Amino acid sequence: MSFKKKLKNYFTLDDEYEYEYAEEEQKEEIPQTKEKMAAGKNVVNLSSIQNTNSKVVLAEPRNYNEAQDIADNIVNRRAVIINLQRVDHQQAKRIVDFLSGTVYAVKGDIQKLGSETFLCTPDNVEVSGSISEMLYEQQDYDKGW
Repeated sequence: MSFKKKLKNYFTLDDEYEYEYAEEEQKEEIPQTKEKMAAGKNVVNLSSIQNTNSKVVLAEPRNYNEAQDIADNIVNRRAVIINLQRVDHQQAKRIVDFLSGTVYAVKGDIQKLGSETFLCTPDNVEVSGSISEMLYEQQDYDKGW
């Protein structure tokens, strides 16, 4: 109760004034209650929630210069499947090394799916299951992966 209301209540004993003051007090308490609720732990600001649309990008680079575009997708929290069949072996190794650093920086993961196919995922994507390594083990050995 405000100081002004206390003074009026002290000098007046009319029930009509007390009723009006009681209504005014209730109106003033409502905004305070909303502020208290907003400060609570269970209230979430909807604008703070990020859009959770997931996207998988397929990439088939032809040279090392395209590695930056692939890395940008990973940094933007998109999973990327990379096919390295069109790149010579030395450039493919450089691309994988570059993307490994990018994935590490975003606390993601890089997995080999096939002999020349990799999956790079940021931390918001979880991959479960595995692909049998027996299918491409001999091919990788022959290429020096």
